[in-house]
Amino acid sequence: MTVVERREIALVDLLDRLLAGGVVITGDITLRIADVDLVRIDLNALISSVNARVPSPWPEVSGR
Repeated sequence: MTVVERREIALVDLLDRLLAGGVVITGDITLRIADVDLVRIDLNALISSVNARVPSPWPEVSGR
């Protein structure tokens, strides 16, 4: 094995890298009985860290 193949990354470092760039999660779930769609759920989520360059979309909560 070469050095690159044996490179280990801690879970904290991996999460830090993912959140720094952002992660998009998408998915679809459909509950179907006898070829009739009963429930459909679409999931679209963006998970990212918040910093000075990428501010939070929500205003600061006063009183904290």
